[in-house]
Amino acid sequence: MAAGFRGPSARAQRAAYPAGYRPLFLGTGTGGGGDRGRVHRWSVGRDRMRRTKIVCTLGPASQSEETMREMIRAGMDVARINFSHGSHEIHARNIALVRRLAREEGQVLAVLCDLQGPKLRVGEIAAQVTLREGQDFNLTTRPVPGDDQEVNFPHPEVIGDVRPGGRVLLDDGLLELEVVGTTPTDIRCRVITGGPLKSHKGVSLLGVSLNLPSLTEKDREDAAFAIQQGVDYLALSFVRRAEDVSQLRDLLEQNQASIPIIAKIEKREAVEAFEQIIEISDGAMVARGDLGVEAPAEEVPIYQKRIIRLANEVGKPVITATQMLNS
Repeated sequence: MAAGFRGPSARAQRAAYPAGYRPLFLGTGTGGGGDRGRVHRWSVGRDRMRRTKIVCTLGPASQSEETMREMIRAGMDVARINFSHGSHEIHARNIALVRRLAREEGQVLAVLCDLQGPKLRVGEIAAQVTLREGQDFNLTTRPVPGDDQEVNFPHPEVIGDVRPGGRVLLDDGLLELEVVGTTPTDIRCRVITGGPLKSHKGVSLLGVSLNLPSLTEKDREDAAFAIQQGVDYLALSFVRRAEDVSQLRDLLEQNQASIPIIAKIEKREAVEAFEQIIEISDGAMVARGDLGVEAPAEEVPIYQKRIIRLANEVGKPVITATQMLNS
């Protein structure tokens, strides 16, 4: 994840935040800059001339002590914890470990926790399966073990909104299904674009307007855990409007916490309302994977540049994320 922007002036920073509010400021992109105003801890102690910082996700492939140490030495400025996967026990272990390693390496490193948000996902699949073009495949609310014929879809509230002929995208659009019919428990589909499918991959129902809460019960539990861990930033997923950010801000204030909020922009509604969203957020993230499902791929760079420009103008950090160095 990365994105750079000119370090904001002290005047711009004062205008961007309410009186008395002292955020740990990220200067450029995912951190840094801010040289004439508040300096975020991400920019201290390493490569002061590097204007763009690096956010790395800690997960199964990168949670060993050796790998984390190598990542810190290679230039990781921010460790991202993805609440869509893993338990609080695992996350607490990773946060403690990466902080200890950063101290040992003499580096100052921030921790960003990413709330899952109201994203639709498939359930458990016993092993990776491969869907073939033209085959039938069901999304079902029944508690079935996932295989190459059907998978649990624990979102019964949306089935009534799905219509035959609709498109269903799985795993950030890598797989595409066509809806052929529904029952009270199932969305029956035909595979248009096949490929491998693993547990808990995202589901997008194109053209279906979902009335889902901006903060789920899981998000509230994860936010409480993040407060307990004293993390540096919280990223709010699937923001649609400024009020979504306000809800998280209220939750933090109720718990006497002032963790800065990064609004993840991955919905068309968020792109259209971005000026209002960035006004009350502490930063933004261009989540290109999910945004690329919502919009044609050729439009995503246009949205990305606009979001970065508007964040720069108000002196707030902006992160470009997903599909980094994908080729």
